[in-house]
Amino acid sequence: MEISSEYNQTRIAVPLEFENVFTHFYFAENNSDKAIIKTLLPTYQTILLFCFGENAHLTTKEKNILKVDKCIVFGPIRQSFEYTLPSKTSILVANFKDDAFYRFFGKMHQNTMMNADNLLTENCFTKLWEEISIITLPEKQVDHVLSFCLPYLKKQDSTSLLLSQFKNKNANPIKTIAEQTNQSERNIQLKHKTQFGYSSKEINRYNRFLHAIKTIEKEIENKHTIEWFHIIDECNYYDQSQLIHDFKYFIGVSPSQYLKFQEDICNPKSE
Repeated sequence: MEISSEYNQTRIAVPLEFENVFTHFYFAENNSDKAIIKTLLPTYQTILLFCFGENAHLTTKEKNILKVDKCIVFGPIRQSFEYTLPSKTSILVANFKDDAFYRFFGKMHQNTMMNADNLLTENCFTKLWEEISIITLPEKQVDHVLSFCLPYLKKQDSTSLLLSQFKNKNANPIKTIAEQTNQSERNIQLKHKTQFGYSSKEINRYNRFLHAIKTIEKEIENKHTIEWFHIIDECNYYDQSQLIHDFKYFIGVSPSQYLKFQEDICNPKSE
């Protein structure tokens, strides 16, 4: 856990049996006397966010402000956004992996925020919020959320399993899995979009960007000067303009601006 007198945050791992459901849980709390603003990088995940204390706020790239009361669902997160954590307020965030959100609720929604209770026939998430709001340790809150989830989780189908486990960077996953399963490429594309919430092309572009972010972070950690042409070559960008375009698309700043603002940006996949 990153600990300070004013702002604490931690990434909480999940047990082995939930590793194909959640990548992790994220907890943050503001113990200061004023609101704290952070920027969250895109993850291409759908998140379930619980808020304890005053209402947190999410600010999108278009400057739309979304108020978080008790519990909301948001995603898949394609671009960065700011979140404001008021004084004496904490959040607990479940990060769904691959098609796990679809396996819980049987549908995906695109870049919208909604009350989680609208996804089920009963107000289950309000009740869940009430139960975990009185638990003081975030790790125990996570245990309670995991127990709640079990009855709703559906088994992953064979095609989605192949998509989520595809690792060959030199092959087209859609074409490869279509041939492997005797399905049309169009059918695989639709399944990917429907169950994962994004296309294979989208996630490949994002993974290239994420590789650039991690390469930059490694260079900074080793106290090396950032050589942008090395980043371009290492991450398979065509040229510098393509790299800049991706940075502006995903996080709204240029690569050099990212270096200046890095201390204010949270990347949950590299903490």
